[in-house]
Amino acid sequence: MIASNNEHMPANVGFIGLGAMGFWMAANLRHKLPPSTALYINDVVQEAVTSFMGQFSHLGPVFPTKSAADVVANCDVIISIVPEGKHVADIFRTDPGGALSIPWHVRGKLFIECSTIDLETSKAVAEAVTGLGGTFVDAPVSGGPGGAQAGSLTFMMGVGEGHARKSEMDAVISLMGKNLFACGGPTLGLATKLCNNYISGTIAIATSEGFNLAMKLGLDPRTFQKVLNVSTGGSWVNANCNPVPGVDPKAPASNNYAPGFKVQLMRKDYNLAVEAAQMTGANLFLGPAGLDVYTRAAADPACVDRDSRVVYRFIGGNEQWAGEVSKM
Repeated sequence: MIASNNEHMPANVGFIGLGAMGFWMAANLRHKLPPSTALYINDVVQEAVTSFMGQFSHLGPVFPTKSAADVVANCDVIISIVPEGKHVADIFRTDPGGALSIPWHVRGKLFIECSTIDLETSKAVAEAVTGLGGTFVDAPVSGGPGGAQAGSLTFMMGVGEGHARKSEMDAVISLMGKNLFACGGPTLGLATKLCNNYISGTIAIATSEGFNLAMKLGLDPRTFQKVLNVSTGGSWVNANCNPVPGVDPKAPASNNYAPGFKVQLMRKDYNLAVEAAQMTGANLFLGPAGLDVYTRAAADPACVDRDSRVVYRFIGGNEQWAGEVSKM
């Protein structure tokens, strides 16, 4: 069931979840897969399916499906990315329409699950898939919607380098991302992602607070960013998605914190990291305070549905600094 033009490229691919990330991940697949390779898509939001068909079906065969079961029935490799663990569990249910509803359709198939969810749900789904003769890998991503659109995502795969099907995974995943890491085994891809987002989320709060303090002390935030870029307080957040509106014209903050990684999703991931720490006995002294910030920001009408760096707004950062500086 492998396309003849590439021994590691499947003859057909399924994609479940056409949200902010999945839409562009699937788009990159359709752009880069051989024109003869069929792409089967599924999403609970019909408008997303219709939009995808309208934009990308001219690049090669794209087939909308009615259920996850239909995707599995027609595909050798199935990729999924949805917001939460409950959505993953719903995809991989065993009742009619679920991905595991017809056992013989699962056997031999490769499932690449890219959602950022709790470890327990991922482990349970992996065991269910494996029990039916399929192969499951947790492979969460980092890079946001921009990285998804650019095809530059980082994939953190819950497999070891010696996994028997890693070449197949790499062949498909490399069409959507530039950085592929084998993190060691089941759920370790997710563990990597949760730890990454805990660090990233904490840095975003610290960066927002640092800029707020610097500006109250009289610093121009543009100058402060340049200093941070070559100093120990610098970070990916500062350089690539600065939380202060107007400092980086390309950052979500300069577009009313849109688009980007929604603050509700950061709250979800941050909470998963805190729960994992509780489960393992790891100390997170900053965790409770950070979780409180994201919980309250995610419920704030001025911040909800905005990029997670909107914590700068939540803490009361000055967003009108440019006009004030110009008058000095």
